[in-house]
Amino acid sequence: MKKERIEEIAELLDKRGKLTLEQLDEHFPNVSQMTIRRDLLQLEQEGRVIRIRGGAMSVKEVQKVSGESYTRKIASQTDEKITIAQKAASLVEENSSIFMDGGTTALYLAKELPDINIHVFTNGLAVAIELAKKKNMKVTMLGGQVMPENLSTSSPSAKMYFENTNFELAIISASAFTPEDGFSCGSQVEADLLILARKKARSVYMMLDSSKIGKIMPYTFAHLDDINVLITDGNFPQELKEKFAADNIVVM
Repeated sequence: MKKERIEEIAELLDKRGKLTLEQLDEHFPNVSQMTIRRDLLQLEQEGRVIRIRGGAMSVKEVQKVSGESYTRKIASQTDEKITIAQKAASLVEENSSIFMDGGTTALYLAKELPDINIHVFTNGLAVAIELAKKKNMKVTMLGGQVMPENLSTSSPSAKMYFENTNFELAIISASAFTPEDGFSCGSQVEADLLILARKKARSVYMMLDSSKIGKIMPYTFAHLDDINVLITDGNFPQELKEKFAADNIVVM
């Protein structure tokens, strides 16, 4: 019975792309929501669905706009990314202008953002597609070469573009972090773009899940004194929190 139900959930998600827990409750009226949640967790562990706030979406649906490598990144550290995205979404104010990068944590943020009147600049293809589903947002996609590994764009001409745009807040994420080497990523052109974005913004919020701590990528784009707020998950080491706080950085 359980196996059949799980298969039915997977087939429904593949067919419809995304379902809320309420929709699944309606489809399985004799099954508790806790059981549905456990089923979704099993399907996520099997790599067939991705849990999101209030429901789940099919991996096949994500792959339509992403690709295998990006989908693998989305499916890793899911709970941590959702926690970070929810915190970040609560900090975005209506009528503001923000920059969001193209990372997978930013995609979760795009899903969590309420449909309010804001202007979002992003270099993330999947992020822009998700935000475009919301009626009240204005979304501007930065041009340039597409980087398949993270479905984002960047270009040496981005500096010229940023000269004529304004945003109050940059919410960006890092692929790796050490106190000595700062926040880093795997692409020089991406690092250049993130440097421009953080310099342009009045405030910089860094999204960093705890799995990235102690890792080093080739290109550093920010150090501790470049950010105002660190948004992380419950597994972030206390000693590092104290280090950030000593540098007057708010840790959430």
